[in-house]
Amino acid sequence: MAAEDEAELGLLECRVCFERYGPGGQRRPRNLPCGHVLCRGCVGALGGGERRRLECPFCRRVCGSAETSDCLPLLQLLEVLGPAGGSVPSALGRSGGGAAAPAPAGLGLRLSLGGWGSLVNPTGVAACRRSGRLAVAHDGKKRIHVFGPSGSCLQRFGERGDAGNDIKYPLDVTVTSDGHVVVTDGGDRSVKAFDFEGRGVLAIREGFCLPWGVDATPESEVILTDSEAGALYRLTADFRKGEFKKCQMIRSQLISPRGVAVSQTSGAIVVIEHLKAQGPNSGSTRVTIFSAEMDLVGQMDSFGLNLLFPSKIYTTAVAFDKEGRVIVTDVCSQAVICLGKPNEFPTFNPLISHGLSYPVGLTYMANNSLAVLDSGDHSVKVYSST
Repeated sequence: MAAEDEAELGLLECRVCFERYGPGGQRRPRNLPCGHVLCRGCVGALGGGERRRLECPFCRRVCGSAETSDCLPLLQLLEVLGPAGGSVPSALGRSGGGAAAPAPAGLGLRLSLGGWGSLVNPTGVAACRRSGRLAVAHDGKKRIHVFGPSGSCLQRFGERGDAGNDIKYPLDVTVTSDGHVVVTDGGDRSVKAFDFEGRGVLAIREGFCLPWGVDATPESEVILTDSEAGALYRLTADFRKGEFKKCQMIRSQLISPRGVAVSQTSGAIVVIEHLKAQGPNSGSTRVTIFSAEMDLVGQMDSFGLNLLFPSKIYTTAVAFDKEGRVIVTDVCSQAVICLGKPNEFPTFNPLISHGLSYPVGLTYMANNSLAVLDSGDHSVKVYSST
């Protein structure tokens, strides 16, 4: 068996029962607190009839069944493969023996943060434009990891639990202009805000079905998607005082919206919708752009982009650069791609075409460096002009 085939089996199969993972039922992949992944059936079996405590079969760490959580990166990969269950290389647009593409001129990897053990299945990344700090949401014991501009760890906070300031399952994170970390928590379907010391200042639990993507405006308002409700919201609060003001639905009838970004110059908003797979075909995504007044500017799905560009694009994260261009991550080509400004959308300009495994997050830092969250190797990779 080829090494690539062995790697694919290791990725898509539970290493206890050797059954292929699936999106639901007993084969749904679950994270243990130690970072290892098992299927739901094996988690139940190892926990016994009462499903109280189980021991990881790989590292022997003991945990409770209630401490496990969905493995979001694997579920997203299964969504890319679709119901027919295609192979990982074909889904990611790779051939078996191809060489890595050369790095784009003028853009180089400056810093790599985290890695296995420091970050566990990270799901979101955001930068503080004033201080240069990076906040990363992940599935470790403390859910938010704050890095300094040089890469040092400054703070960890957000325990898993049921207390007011705990975070059950973070899906995304942003940093407001007044220096507050805002997290969408899929575990209890809430939005929570902290200062950079980890003190909880606000938790909003009412009215959301599944809050997912989040970004902040220059005025410290929060724009967030609700994946189950198919809606886009604008949340206003005084985070310094811990006072919630209002939450306004600004767009409805979206299809499983997840990633979202706000232009800091024009106020335009871009949303990534996840379209359901039709029959044996794999799922696809749609990039939808609105003006600051919420007028539709442009949209295009994976099929439409594939007609214009050389490979299928399955977007998982989005950001605006300082010039107002739309930047997306693409897990099919393991790349970061510029799709142009809203008025010229879509163009095609690969910014990073090698060195990424499964990019799921993007943010621009104060010095205009681009931070890419790579869930495939549990790291944040910072790129800058050379």
